[in-house]
Amino acid sequence: MVDKDYYKTLGVEKKATKDDIKKAYKKLAMKYHPDRAPEEKKKEYEEKFKEINEAAAVLSDDKKRQQYEQFGSSAFAGGAGSEGFSGFDFSDIMSQFRSGSFGDTDDIFEHLFSGGGGGRSVRARRGSDLLYETEITLEEAAQGVEKTLQLNKLERCPACQGKGATTMENCHHCQGSGQMKKTTRTPFGIFQQSGPCPYCHGRGELPQNSCSDCQGEGLVRKKKKIEVKIPAGVEEGMRLRVPGEGELGQNNGPAGDLFLDVHLADHAYFQREGDDLHLTVPLSFTQAALGDEIEVPTIDGKALLKIPLGTDSETIFRMQGKGMPSLRSHGHGDQLVKVKIEVPKKLSKKQIELIKELHEEKASKGFLKRMFG
Repeated sequence: MVDKDYYKTLGVEKKATKDDIKKAYKKLAMKYHPDRAPEEKKKEYEEKFKEINEAAAVLSDDKKRQQYEQFGSSAFAGGAGSEGFSGFDFSDIMSQFRSGSFGDTDDIFEHLFSGGGGGRSVRARRGSDLLYETEITLEEAAQGVEKTLQLNKLERCPACQGKGATTMENCHHCQGSGQMKKTTRTPFGIFQQSGPCPYCHGRGELPQNSCSDCQGEGLVRKKKKIEVKIPAGVEEGMRLRVPGEGELGQNNGPAGDLFLDVHLADHAYFQREGDDLHLTVPLSFTQAALGDEIEVPTIDGKALLKIPLGTDSETIFRMQGKGMPSLRSHGHGDQLVKVKIEVPKKLSKKQIELIKELHEEKASKGFLKRMFG
């Protein structure tokens, strides 16, 4: 038996890496795929395609490559105790690659050289997740809001309906059934197994003309508008998940998810801590001294706050239930109002006299109280 030079078959050097082998395989597989062969060279292309797949299957596997380096291609000639290639069927691989069944060269090698051979069905791949950001106001966070997002993501190609080809033909290997039977002779008898057709992978049809719109991938990038509901009570940095609005998966795989990071814009006078809102309001000296009822803003309108007589500056009043709605319960947080007494910068002559009189009276009463108790 003539020993085969797998390196020469792929056109790579003996020190070639796996990446080198993959690149060489892809180039040659595209060139010698039987579907591209002229009618008079069908058999020649099929033989050449089988040779390059056999070479790649050995050189891409560390164990097999070591055996080849030691014993040559005779180690893979078939027979008892050997790892022959009689069971490999490679003629469908590039057809799947062009139709979008494989995402990249790594997928081809995973399918072809991980022990399953050409008889495995192609694994559907889940689409990628998407991450977007949006900014909302505190009022929108309190009420809940619906935001329109403009996505740019992979969708099924409308020209070929995701098939990767504009023309499909019934698979002549399985007569369009999508299933094939395999008979194996063993010392215990003859066994017959039924499984997906390795040529069409259970589809019952093969692509003939690659779709120019999607370049055979079956997927195209498109813009899409969607409405996302942001619940009341959402907090800064919270990530929302929208199932199925990510990119579409290959091989009829499910779409990924969309994740939306929510950010809250700074508010003119409210500060948020959890479900509570903090607010500072100015208070005049007379309001603090005599007491008053003032109108303060809340997240959903205005409310009255009673200021008792003799209120000190920096006093904090709690307005129950006037804060943000809670995502985790049906209640609301509180609004905490800090009052800050403002000292007037300009006073009239009469105001100055009244304040002096008040000051003198207070000082006098303070002295007498200390003297006589």
